[in-house]
Amino acid sequence: MAGLIGKKLGMTNIFNSNGEVIPVTVIEAGPCVVTNIRTIEKDGYEALQLGFGDVKERRLNKPLRVYFEKNGVKPKKHLIEFKGFDVSGFKIGDILDCSLFNEGDLIKVRGKSKGRGFQGVVKRHGFGGIGMTTHGQSDRVRAPGSIGASSFPSRVFKGQRMAGRMGYENVTIRNLKIVKIDKEKNLVFVKGAVPGSVNSILELIKN
Repeated sequence: MAGLIGKKLGMTNIFNSNGEVIPVTVIEAGPCVVTNIRTIEKDGYEALQLGFGDVKERRLNKPLRVYFEKNGVKPKKHLIEFKGFDVSGFKIGDILDCSLFNEGDLIKVRGKSKGRGFQGVVKRHGFGGIGMTTHGQSDRVRAPGSIGASSFPSRVFKGQRMAGRMGYENVTIRNLKIVKIDKEKNLVFVKGAVPGSVNSILELIKN
């Protein structure tokens, strides 16, 4: 599960050697700083905690300020742990960048999907609605209809598909191919789409 923290910059097209158009997502992968090292002796498991994105110290609460001062690293906005590294080869303060990946690698990309806010059943679950506004139902076109039984069991079953908050959930897309890497700008071009909106934070995980 070794990987990097990245930021989605958007989508574009590139051409391969055969002249074929490939839709790609451009991700700013790193540079990430090792902010802490988890070991079996101390924590019960092995992992690297990586930090991404600079943040002003005055924007942090006191526990986080003390945490970064104790480890001797500059404050970072995003902290995520990755368990696939051999922690014996790293120390706090090391820099990891997109050179961790190679062109042609297959990776997993994890992030938060786009938030849609509070939505009704037609958009959230694909309900058809009441349909034609017959029999005087002029204001019930996108209504859910009946949601429960009558005298028995006299309640609404748990898990009933109803209106509610839609989107902004953890989504992982697997087996995405790295088409191109720009090491000077720390850019990774991944074939296809990834979760989240522009400037959202992503986890790039090696298979």
